[in-house]
Amino acid sequence: MRRGLVPSRGRQALELLARLGYGARGVTYCLVGGLALLAAIGVGGQTGGSRSALLILLERPFGWILLGIVAFGLAAFALWRVVEALTDADGYGRSAKGLATRAGHLVSGFTYGGLGVSMMLAALGRGTARQAEDQGARDWTAWLLQQPFGQWLVGAVGLVVIGAGLAFAWKAWKGDVCKRLSVPHDARDWVRHVGRFGYAARALTFGLIGGFLIAAALASRSSEVKGLGGALQALRGEPYGWVLLGLTAAGLAAFGVFGLVQARYRRIDPPDLDAARRAVEDIAR
Repeated sequence: MRRGLVPSRGRQALELLARLGYGARGVTYCLVGGLALLAAIGVGGQTGGSRSALLILLERPFGWILLGIVAFGLAAFALWRVVEALTDADGYGRSAKGLATRAGHLVSGFTYGGLGVSMMLAALGRGTARQAEDQGARDWTAWLLQQPFGQWLVGAVGLVVIGAGLAFAWKAWKGDVCKRLSVPHDARDWVRHVGRFGYAARALTFGLIGGFLIAAALASRSSEVKGLGGALQALRGEPYGWVLLGLTAAGLAAFGVFGLVQARYRRIDPPDLDAARRAVEDIAR
């Protein structure tokens, strides 16, 4: 069925979920970056990842409602990423670069889906959301290390993460971050600068996370693995670490703001719900 013949109500619902998802991701990065920036300048805050940053909401009045809304948004973003990747909703095509981008979005979907479920359980007062920040990554790394050629596999994952970081770095340097945005003309300059700053911070953190994975592969120890929070803590421990941490934290917060802009102005062309349902069912089999 051609998109022009798709019932508009279903596509509008999927577009709404996608926008809610971009907004929830933006809020998450704003929290991560804002808290790390406060830690860098020594006025509280924390150098944690997405999980610990979102759990801060539970300390606020009606925090479980706020966390539940963000958790639902993250689950919506996960759904959109999976649908986007499997149906090629953004038109990346089947070239090597296009398939790599779609594969990255698929992995992103599973990652945000896990985070969304975990945070929803936390909002309901259930689950193990308060486990160690990087424990999940260490668990799957430990499992992977036990498999044949486990060290090579973990090292390969590390290289893929570093590759993603390099792609973010290229996007920060020369990429058109406004390509899929319909922002007003007089706002494009500041949106472009904010987006590039955000992608630069993501490039640095992905590079560090990938480096930790390679270190884990070389030492055959899953304890070497660190996530976003561990990467921020590593920056803090360097000479002039507060400057490095402050710049990176500001960049992550900028990426959060960019996510909120995406939620409002990104061009989204969702497939029909039947195609989306079939795509999700295919991957669930």
